[in-house]
Amino acid sequence: MPKKRTAPERNLRIADQIQRDLAELIRSEVKNPSIRWITLHSVELTRDYAHAKIYFTSLFGTPDVLQAALNQSAGHLRSLLFKRLRIHTVPTLHFIWDTTPERALHMETLIREANAPYAHEEDSSKEEDPSKEEDSQKTDQ
Repeated sequence: MPKKRTAPERNLRIADQIQRDLAELIRSEVKNPSIRWITLHSVELTRDYAHAKIYFTSLFGTPDVLQAALNQSAGHLRSLLFKRLRIHTVPTLHFIWDTTPERALHMETLIREANAPYAHEEDSSKEEDPSKEEDSQKTDQ
């Protein structure tokens, strides 16, 4: 019996296609130069394809201004997307600033701070016992 495709696979394929098409449309069709330099990170679709959350970041501009500009042009982008996609319902687009890079940087900083005392202990133990370094070098050769 052939394996039946599941809805999540289709949902992911459509989300990926929307992300690719939107990236191209924003770069080529949008007149506002401030939002041409955004990066789309991911697209989340509802099960009925009625709404899509598009997570983005940018090196230029403030998040609030960029998000407002993108949401203002969402209707135009949706109509352009409708011409490209071969699905019955093209979702309403909701642009959201992606805070993942900032959170990742914050977590990395916290991990470094937490490991700092242990790194200091390792450095001091190497300085105290140079014979361990010589032994490890001999075994490497």
